[in-house]
Amino acid sequence: MSEEISLEERKVIYRARRGLKEIDIYFDPYVKNYYLQADNAEKQTFAELVEQEDPDLLDWFMEVSEPPRPEIKQLILKLKHYVHG
Repeated sequence: MSEEISLEERKVIYRARRGLKEIDIYFDPYVKNYYLQADNAEKQTFAELVEQEDPDLLDWFMEVSEPPRPEIKQLILKLKHYVHG
């Protein structure tokens, strides 16, 4: 990763490390390969996503329930696409 990473980006990257395999399988590849190149809107949405509780994230990724905003749902679909193709 570059030296040009902002403090806010560092915080989001740190917060994305969950220690829960079911979530890390989606967050890790995104952070390593896409996050720093994302536009500001997507970075904000990801920052909002990583602030959520693990049970909510699991429900959203497993499509048990819907995220509160469509932007979050679209980002979740994108993260799933990166992993599952």
